[in-house]
Amino acid sequence: MARGRSWPDAPWTSSDRWGGLAGASIVREGPVEPRRPIPAPVAGAPAPRLSERAREAMRLRHFSPRTEEAYLGWMRRYHEFHGRRDPAGLGPEHVTAFLNALATRGQVSASTQNQALAALLFLYRDVLGIQLPWLDDLVHARSPARLPGGLAKKLPFAGQQWPWQWIFPATRHYVERETGQKRRHHLHETVVQHAVRRAVLASGIPKRATCHTFRRSFATHLLEDGSDIRTVQELLGHKDVATTMIYTHVLNRGPAGVQSPADRLGG
Repeated sequence: MARGRSWPDAPWTSSDRWGGLAGASIVREGPVEPRRPIPAPVAGAPAPRLSERAREAMRLRHFSPRTEEAYLGWMRRYHEFHGRRDPAGLGPEHVTAFLNALATRGQVSASTQNQALAALLFLYRDVLGIQLPWLDDLVHARSPARLPGGLAKKLPFAGQQWPWQWIFPATRHYVERETGQKRRHHLHETVVQHAVRRAVLASGIPKRATCHTFRRSFATHLLEDGSDIRTVQELLGHKDVATTMIYTHVLNRGPAGVQSPADRLGG
């Protein structure tokens, strides 16, 4: 299809056939030709084709050339999918059927399906002036999941290198079923928790103390030494500084705890 060509037959037909549903990305690569100005309507002239109306609506909204071509591509595919029927005579069920086919038969990514949905919503809302209700039966394409064995393929000898070793390794080994390799995980957190509990009992401390007690003590000592509370917030991973402020109540220095900068001049 030549760039900028309008579909020849009314209301919307195209001599370009789109094969299958795979490879759904329509965004063109390479340089894009400059946009041609849209001629002014002439009295008594036939109504512009739907492709021209869609292109003009996108240009009025300053869409990028790549977005314009991508949207027109999805509109054409939607038109071909339903046997070149007039989109104005189709409804939400037809949009849902097309998007479901992309997700199931075409196996497109979630971002590709979202782009197709945005193009069709623009077609109905901004070109045809038709508001589509919510598409209840839409099958959403799945977002790509991370590959649990991806690192093993990318770095097959990572387990033999020092940067990939655990600082606190587990005492037991295990054999990976798929590879047959002998491996060892990191030390489980319950081992540290039990060790702290035994130490607290052996020390005779009557108060309850856990691993989290060390975290709180660390934050309190930082604040006592004059560390910036925002820095402490970042170190502890608090989303809100109000959570970090809880540790300030144990200081309770009062006005006497405030030191004037002038007191440090002679130091």
